[in-house]
Amino acid sequence: MAETIRKIIHVDMDAFYASVEQRDRPELRGRPVAVGGSRQRGVVAAASYEARAYGVHSAMPSVRAYRLCPTLVFVKPDFAKYKRISRQIRQIFLSYTELVEPLSLDEAYLDVSTNKQGLDKASLIARRIKAEIFQQTQLTASAGISCNKFLAKVASGLHKPDGLTLILPERAEAFIEKLPIEKFHGIGKVTAEKMRRMGIRNGKDLKTRSELELVRHFGKAGRHFYLIARGIDQRPVVPNQPAKSIGAENTFASDITDAEAMLAMLRPLVDTVARRLQKSGTLAKTITLKIKYHDFTLKTRSKTFPTPLYSSSDILHVIQWLLHQPALPEKPVRLLGVYASKLEKSKDRQVGQLTLDF
Repeated sequence: MAETIRKIIHVDMDAFYASVEQRDRPELRGRPVAVGGSRQRGVVAAASYEARAYGVHSAMPSVRAYRLCPTLVFVKPDFAKYKRISRQIRQIFLSYTELVEPLSLDEAYLDVSTNKQGLDKASLIARRIKAEIFQQTQLTASAGISCNKFLAKVASGLHKPDGLTLILPERAEAFIEKLPIEKFHGIGKVTAEKMRRMGIRNGKDLKTRSELELVRHFGKAGRHFYLIARGIDQRPVVPNQPAKSIGAENTFASDITDAEAMLAMLRPLVDTVARRLQKSGTLAKTITLKIKYHDFTLKTRSKTFPTPLYSSSDILHVIQWLLHQPALPEKPVRLLGVYASKLEKSKDRQVGQLTLDF
């Protein structure tokens, strides 16, 4: 029996946070806007397309963004508002299919192989979704349509903003062969540079390499690269995936070096994580301390336990221990974060005795 070809849509809101702020504040329209951070500190969470023209992008240190664009307007993020709009958009998706897999507040996969409205063409569904999003929110989205997640994701980024790109299954091979290696979703800058040094410049070059060679150079990811070079991606669209971690972090107004100051900053983060764990009825076996130094280097320290934790006091005890292991941070710290992972649902919340060599 012939394999059924899936119809997958990847919807990605265009510069979501920045676009929301420009929608709600007319004085920002047409101006370069960065959500998050400030001229002196922090990291850009989102950049408007006007800012992107200067090379500003998300995850860029605010100081560097300001150097690239001295007229950049920094706006404090309003995540409660972004979440409300994201839920509104999610309801539009769900009016077409229950198979919706959110990746973040501003993007999701949809499997519309069968759909609630009985439409034959996924491209028509994507067009209608885009129109409904704009009608309800006055925001634009870009959509990619193809036979699997990888191709749909790549397609959605090709003609932003307000794009709609269809990659038909019979054209997938030719499309991938011409695709520059840095445009492959899942291949970052460092990996792309390594591939270029190996003579891999596009999908056609990648396809010539054996699975064994790719695994030797790139580890487990090598098999994934081998498959996507051939347009193979069997991952299903999975709705409501459980969270892999629960965390909270804070970037400080000025760098801190004192242990007591660090602990004072960590306590509310611990309380937030514990509250989120308890609200979701979840326990965690791994606790991680995230440290970003003044020079933006990032370190993490983790401890895993055989029995799970959920209380604020237990998590704080672990974080105190991690703060000193192997030693206190040796450089000024600009950000601290607390994360709980290896999550499992609580049944009776019976936890074991916490023991640490502190």
